[in-house]
Formats: sequence, C-alpha cells, structure tokens
Amino acid sequence: MRIKTIIIILVTVILTIVIVQNSEQVNFSLLWATFRLSKLIIMLAVAVIAFILGVLVGRPNKVKRLGSEHEYDDHEKKNSNTLSDEDRDYIG
Repeated sequence: MRIKTIIIILVTVILTIVIVQNSEQVNFSLLWATFRLSKLIIMLAVAVIAFILGVLVGRPNKVKRLGSEHEYDDHEKKNSNTLSDEDRDYIG
C-alpha cells in the first residue's frame, strides 16, 4: 500500500472514533437560529464538507489562470537576456 492510502485510512479511523464518542445533544447556534442537535451530526457534516472542499481544492486545474507559470515561461522564451548592464557588473 502507498503511504497516502495508509494516512487516509488512519485519518478515517480516528475521525470515526471521535465522531462516535461524541454523540450527546448540544445547542448549536448558527447566526440567529439555535438548534438542538447531536454532536455526531454536526461533526459528520463538518467532516463531509471539509472532504468535499479538499477534493475540489486538490484536484488538478485544467483551466489556465491569469498569472500562471505558463505566462512567465513565455516571457522568458521571448526575452532571455533581462539583466541590465549595472546588474551584470554587480554579478561579475
């Protein structure tokens, strides 16, 4: 097994243990509303939302963003000599 798979399994087991141990009811306030919910439901909802956000943020980006590294690569290809004479004197 790969290390990434082992870490995912360990995090899932630890998360499951923590969620199951915290099943009592608590008051949950969201803006102006107050709900009486189980900690289990709240923690499970937060875990699911965090997982979805992690998948969305971690997936490869197929759209070229403004200011991406590709634009810098194009710039370097067009003008490979960007040092001024003063800079060359300082370095040399």
